[in-house]
Amino acid sequence: MMVSLANVDVGGIFSGLGTLAKDLRTAFTGKEPIDATKAAELALKVQELESRVEEGRVSIIVAEASSPDKWTSRARPSFMYVFYLVVIILVLAAPFVGVFFPAQMETFYVNVASGFKAIPDAMWTTFGIGYLGYSASRSYDKMKGTSK
Repeated sequence: MMVSLANVDVGGIFSGLGTLAKDLRTAFTGKEPIDATKAAELALKVQELESRVEEGRVSIIVAEASSPDKWTSRARPSFMYVFYLVVIILVLAAPFVGVFFPAQMETFYVNVASGFKAIPDAMWTTFGIGYLGYSASRSYDKMKGTSK
């Protein structure tokens, strides 16, 4: 006996599998699948909200930079300059001094290392995010030509 597949509706089989997959998803998750147009609308809303958040961040930075109070307008750059100074001292100046005073510099580095280890990881993460955010916003301002 020969079976002919010429009259088999392959499209109907696959659409039936799609319906079965949707039904299984609904049964397991309890959620209906999101329509493509609704997903596009949600993606657009997310993009709009993200752009508003970015505009808010930029406006805060611009407001701080254009503040008549010198402490406010210089706070972010001053913090970065202090950080750079600490790095330069630890990387360049301290080894030079260590040539002349090796025992004292060994103690110095042990103390510095223990000081850095005492800082919680969350604080390092916060600093890193702030530093990268500042760098990104400065780069963005310079690309747009709004930087001083």
